[in-house]
Amino acid sequence: MNLFNVYPLFNINPVKAQGSFLWDDKGEKYLDFYGGHAVISIGHNHPHYQAQLKNQLDKISFYSNSVQNELQTELAEKLGKLSGLEDYSLFLCNSGAEANENALKLASFHNGKNKVLYFSGSFHGRTSAAVSVTDNPKIVAPVNYDERFIKSDWNNIEELEQIFEKQGNELSSVIIEGIQGVGGIMIPTVEFLTKIKELCERHDAVLILDEVQSGYGRSGYFFAHQEFGIEADIITTAKGMGNGFPIGGVLIHPKFQARNGLLGTTFGGNHLACVAAIAVLDVMKDENLIENAQEMGAYIENEIEDFPHIKTIRRKGLMIGIELDRDCSEVRNNLLYDHHIFTGNSNDKAVLRILPALNIKKEETDLFINALKEVLENINL
Repeated sequence: MNLFNVYPLFNINPVKAQGSFLWDDKGEKYLDFYGGHAVISIGHNHPHYQAQLKNQLDKISFYSNSVQNELQTELAEKLGKLSGLEDYSLFLCNSGAEANENALKLASFHNGKNKVLYFSGSFHGRTSAAVSVTDNPKIVAPVNYDERFIKSDWNNIEELEQIFEKQGNELSSVIIEGIQGVGGIMIPTVEFLTKIKELCERHDAVLILDEVQSGYGRSGYFFAHQEFGIEADIITTAKGMGNGFPIGGVLIHPKFQARNGLLGTTFGGNHLACVAAIAVLDVMKDENLIENAQEMGAYIENEIEDFPHIKTIRRKGLMIGIELDRDCSEVRNNLLYDHHIFTGNSNDKAVLRILPALNIKKEETDLFINALKEVLENINL
């Protein structure tokens, strides 16, 4: 049997990782400045993370949600405290797409309505409803398309108000990323988010903040939208939550009432997943990683802002989009093959996406800064 090849692959096979570095099967060392799409939040193989998972493997790794699991309670308590959302409830699942599916479903259960507003440049996942609110026709199959899903322009308050005027009473929810990742590190304005919140309250629509990539300290706040003082009805999270162990979560405002069978999952919130997520929160708290994200992100921006070929830098914390005056693929390939540094791209071909671990050190950022400078100074005109 062969793999169903849907990913364009670099000819690199990592076999070992530690901190912000990877080693391939040939012994070559790489600096990880992308974290596997912002998944590696506390660095590869953090000793506390490793120890907690190994310890749990000696106890129990899985049982279903038909029994009590005190690890779920511990995770919810620690997540509530560190995020400042102690009055919210937590539903655990396995991925960002699954979190968004459950958020959209919960919103519709709550108000009985069936239309959803999403935004240009969005990415919310590849499953049924999640891909229907993703702005990429190439991955939206005919079976996923439905006129119930309505797209509005990013940061366009006038169009937003027009849509609500015409269809606001039919909208079940509005789903928006705290910061668009795949879209090219696009940051919503405070006026835009405030208007969305206002219109949702006026029309009994649920405000869903997709913090799958922008959450978990990535932006320098626990969730990116918290910088603006916006209270979301539902928050979804996943990528940085388990540092590579599959886990997702839906944080649910207290106005929503749970009932048996409303939501469900087989693997979500299993013992190993909870231990991984608890370990991440422990490290984030003990090592002040949200503050480190703010400091290291600002340091990187200050050091590179005058480099040639950089048009703009869009950044919150360690969620960084470097917009070049050309397609970023050549720069990305040079960084990878000449300097052994992993970076990312986005749907905007000119944007180099930078998503290092939240515990990145200054000397590691300097490796990236010096390499980027050399690449940009020597790029073919």
